[in-house]
Amino acid sequence: MDALSCALLPASCVLCGSPLPHLSSVPICEVCWTEFPVQSGELCSRCGDTLDAPALAAPGARLCRACRMAPPPFLRAVAYGPYQDRMREGIHALKYGRLHAASRGLGRMLAQAIAQLADEAPAEMLVVPVPLHRSKYAERGFNQARSLAFHALEALRKTHPEWRLTLASAALMRLRATESQAGLTWRQRRLNVRGAFVVSDPAAVTQKHILVIDDIFTTGSTARAAAKALMEAGAASVWVATLARARHIHDHRIASARFDDEAENSALAGNAPATDLQRAFTHSSHGQSSFGEGIKGCRWEKP
Repeated sequence: MDALSCALLPASCVLCGSPLPHLSSVPICEVCWTEFPVQSGELCSRCGDTLDAPALAAPGARLCRACRMAPPPFLRAVAYGPYQDRMREGIHALKYGRLHAASRGLGRMLAQAIAQLADEAPAEMLVVPVPLHRSKYAERGFNQARSLAFHALEALRKTHPEWRLTLASAALMRLRATESQAGLTWRQRRLNVRGAFVVSDPAAVTQKHILVIDDIFTTGSTARAAAKALMEAGAASVWVATLARARHIHDHRIASARFDDEAENSALAGNAPATDLQRAFTHSSHGQSSFGEGIKGCRWEKP
């Protein structure tokens, strides 16, 4: 019956275009599912950024420069794989191709990312998907972060039954319809989401440990803004898990702009004077970092 159905109603994989040999509610072939890249290499232990040079990591801490100079409001961010190749195609199929059924398989990948926190995260957490503005939700018809979180928790109940993770989709609200982050600079992304989130019921998150879920972690602006809103509402701690992490390319000019932004964020949070941190990353008239020649940062690959 399966073979006959495929012959009468042929379908192709939405990612590679190959004919599907079996009937499936998710038109993605088995080969493509095996080609989703997995995060590897030396990573920042705080934000999950790639550490390509030993000079970027504090001795024994594995922290990137951004996290050392302006620690984010969340304790740690993890991801399943880099935002490239099949991962990018799969996320685009989910978000823009409205392939809702793909969220189950992608959610299982997200569950593997969340499992990285099992040894250090609290035993009981509220899981908060990054919300869409109501106008964006009406346009798209669903929140991909919530769909991924739902299926990830479904998988984690089987692999980590002792972990008490409760989905709290309404805990965080997006106050305004922000511009798409794709193609924006570090500073534009930060300004785009500044003050965009608010906790609907502070009492519900007070002294609670929160796991924020999103599909992609690019510059971290969204994760920082969401974590900041939750911490200001009284959360005990915030952790972040995403399906994908944007691939980074080294460029010291981009790095300077990023660290200026992070310094300002830190100052706004009361961590340190913005002027001091910004001065530390100010470029000389020759275009070289004040930390010395050859120190490089990173930029993201556009979605």
